[in-house]
Amino acid sequence: MAFWSSTSVFTSKVPRKILFMFTLSLSVTYLFYSLMSCYNSLQFPLQENYVYQGRLVTEETTFVTLREKLYSTSPQGYLDEELIEVTAAEKAVAISTVKDNVETEQRTLDWVRNQAAPTKTAAVYQSPALEREHQEFSTTDNELRVNCTSDYGVKKLPQAIIIGVKKGGTRALLEALRVHPDIRAVGNEPHFFDRNYEKGLDWYRDLMPSTLEGQITMEKTPSYFVTSHAPKRIHTMARDIKLIIVVRNPVTRAISDYTQTLSKKPEIPTFEVLAFKNRTLGLIDASWSALRIGIYALHLETWMQYFPLAQMHFVSGERLIVDPAGEMGKVQDFLGLKRIVTDKHFYFNKTKGFPCLKKPEDSSTPRCLGKSKGRTHPKIDPDVIRRLHKFFKPFNMMFYQMTGQNFEWELEEGSDSRVSQN
Repeated sequence: MAFWSSTSVFTSKVPRKILFMFTLSLSVTYLFYSLMSCYNSLQFPLQENYVYQGRLVTEETTFVTLREKLYSTSPQGYLDEELIEVTAAEKAVAISTVKDNVETEQRTLDWVRNQAAPTKTAAVYQSPALEREHQEFSTTDNELRVNCTSDYGVKKLPQAIIIGVKKGGTRALLEALRVHPDIRAVGNEPHFFDRNYEKGLDWYRDLMPSTLEGQITMEKTPSYFVTSHAPKRIHTMARDIKLIIVVRNPVTRAISDYTQTLSKKPEIPTFEVLAFKNRTLGLIDASWSALRIGIYALHLETWMQYFPLAQMHFVSGERLIVDPAGEMGKVQDFLGLKRIVTDKHFYFNKTKGFPCLKKPEDSSTPRCLGKSKGRTHPKIDPDVIRRLHKFFKPFNMMFYQMTGQNFEWELEEGSDSRVSQN
């Protein structure tokens, strides 16, 4: 009774509003301390996650650095950098949380991979496995940029070259070869080994058309045959390369050469004047390029110092006109290709005096060489032609012996070929 009486006195003296506030504050304090007792177990994962994400966004840490730290064998090193002091039990909880949330973290790393660019700092922490992976991708990307093209081919250095001779029929041969599906050839003459060698092999390769596996890359530059340093340069590039030389009667070739020059420079002297140093004495000017090119044995001797005859194929310019399919068959055999270009690809143009190409599926007008081909030769004094045949005869005999082929140019003595093929 004393207790209740004292309580009644206390409640009667203290306002009920104050009593309510006091009781409420005690309840809040009790709840606060109850929450604090379990807060430590929640503090590390939340704080670690906050700091972890903060580094991602504010410091733009790369995915390589994050991966190293996230999966390090020493978790303490990563946690120390975040300035988080935790107990051993808290570390265990953190590691367990990382393992349980590996999928979430992997998605985070993927996001970083797309958002953050690699830095020099990241390269320092890069593991050997990641470094090898980066090198593999870099090599592949580099090769694609250098060699691959939009038509799925790869640019290669030539495996075969038409090296001569000028006005021998090289353009006609090249155009016929380009009909073959396994031959890819550059149209223009690169003149790499005689005029552009200082530009380097990368420049030369870039000129070539792209090829697929099994296709042959080719080019033609007739001046190579008479360029003294071309054999060594080509041998340095590819000692197993195949060389094709189109030759024709040196006299007819010289007249064709002169005809081309005359069309560009009408003011030049006559053929007879240029061919002789002294016509009265019969002294022929062998230094004139139109005649010097036709001394085939002289130029072939230089090439044979670097290449065996097995890597050379000689095409008869005369037979290329009268029997293009036959000559093309031999060239395809030499290149190791199936004989696809046959007589059905050719049509003889009587106006031009040489065959024109015609694709089997094409029923339209045959495709002939340009207007610069098949010019009519000027009338040359028969005595001059006879003297030139006499001059070239010993060189021709030597050339026959070197090649093992008889081109029978001596049978043309006295004839006046009025039309040039090339």
